[in-house]
Amino acid sequence: MPRFFNEMYDDGASEVRKHYGEFENWLAEQAAETIARKRVEADLIFRRVGITFAVYGDNAGTERLIPFDIIPRIIPAGEWEQLQRGLTQRVQALNMFIHDIYHAQHIVKAGVIPAEQIFRNAQYRPEMQDIEVASDIYAHIAGVDIVRAGAGEFYVLEDNLRVPSGVSYMLEDRKMMMRLFPDLFARHKIAPVAHYPDLLLDMLRSVAPQGVDDPTVVVMTPGMYNSAYFEHAFLAQQMGVELVEGQDLFVADNSVFMRTTRGPKRVDVIYRRIDDDYMDPLAFRSDSSIGVPGLMSVYQAGRVTLSNAIGTGVADDKSIYPFVQDMIRFYLSEEPLLNNVPTYQCRKKDDLQYTLDHLSELVVKEVHGAGGYGMLVGPASTKAEIEDFRLRILAKPEGYIAQPTLALSACPTYVESGIAPRHIDLRPFVLSGKTVTMVPGGLTRVALTEGSLVVNSSQGGGTKDTWILEN
Repeated sequence: MPRFFNEMYDDGASEVRKHYGEFENWLAEQAAETIARKRVEADLIFRRVGITFAVYGDNAGTERLIPFDIIPRIIPAGEWEQLQRGLTQRVQALNMFIHDIYHAQHIVKAGVIPAEQIFRNAQYRPEMQDIEVASDIYAHIAGVDIVRAGAGEFYVLEDNLRVPSGVSYMLEDRKMMMRLFPDLFARHKIAPVAHYPDLLLDMLRSVAPQGVDDPTVVVMTPGMYNSAYFEHAFLAQQMGVELVEGQDLFVADNSVFMRTTRGPKRVDVIYRRIDDDYMDPLAFRSDSSIGVPGLMSVYQAGRVTLSNAIGTGVADDKSIYPFVQDMIRFYLSEEPLLNNVPTYQCRKKDDLQYTLDHLSELVVKEVHGAGGYGMLVGPASTKAEIEDFRLRILAKPEGYIAQPTLALSACPTYVESGIAPRHIDLRPFVLSGKTVTMVPGGLTRVALTEGSLVVNSSQGGGTKDTWILEN
């Protein structure tokens, strides 16, 4: 395994980095029994509050806790400012790209992105062609996965623009740390994140249909059996808006209404946590029982805002990812502030050959994959697994990309054997309405298995509180 950047200690893992100095002093004062007791307390509270998730395909069908680690990931103010500028730039370009491909298609005509990469993409929605959306914003909520590798450089691993999840864990991790260790917060100036629901509601209200001065906002969930249902209910409660399912909504008079005990109430903004395919059985999958018949016609008429917009997924597909830096140059006439991970597109003959020749060294991903599924981590795979994946790539090369195995940065983490480094990533949440805003921080995910680079909760990953230090 290549050498990795340690978030807390400098080269040689001997001298603590300056921004972790006060935390290390505190940690040295803690008895092992105290920490063990606090970890048990955290698990009990998370389970009592219902902060669990379900894994699709899990035969046991049980709700699982996402493991929570009490050693925070700390980022100094200067590094966060750099990340924030890069994230703002990236999400602005992605929104301009989505608007462009559903309208004039300048980027295709200029030859920057091959037409087939967009129009043959499963996430491209021809129903959105020439449809106007409020403020020309499509990805109102973006969860951008950031990793640190090499000597400490930040890279964007992927852009999550469809229904990005995890922000509730960011908020609950902070509440938990403040509850367990209030003395820590007295010793640090940590930027707050608790106002995220207020920012989210303000953004959603700002993108209401034209002419609506006091919009009604709802959160739309597929239901309690969805793996992220806790988050849906949590965000609705935190924003003070209704949590609805498809059966709670109906279309009449070219508007969307919510059934209430006081009669129908018009809905203006729907923060949806349901994929495109299931939103309207009249427009997409006719077998969807969780959507709203006729919703798409109201949306196309500009009389309701869907957040995120239908068709947004075309921009977060892994086959489009290699072009995001070109989008920034094309739309903003700026150099990207955040780098992509070097990526081989298996649809290209030379890239395919390189990938097949180096499978044992690369991470190979399905372009439509998510959640850590449908991927090969070459260095951690057996010869049989590599050969099986080789056949899958050869059968459909356009369905895969490959990237070098990054030596993801590591952060000290409490595991069974004590404190040990574990690999992490970061998912900041970027809100785009009239302006682009974000809370300082994000969800830090940690691969709890020694040597693992897969941080997804569905693959056994946990979470940490993320601290952005204020100057």
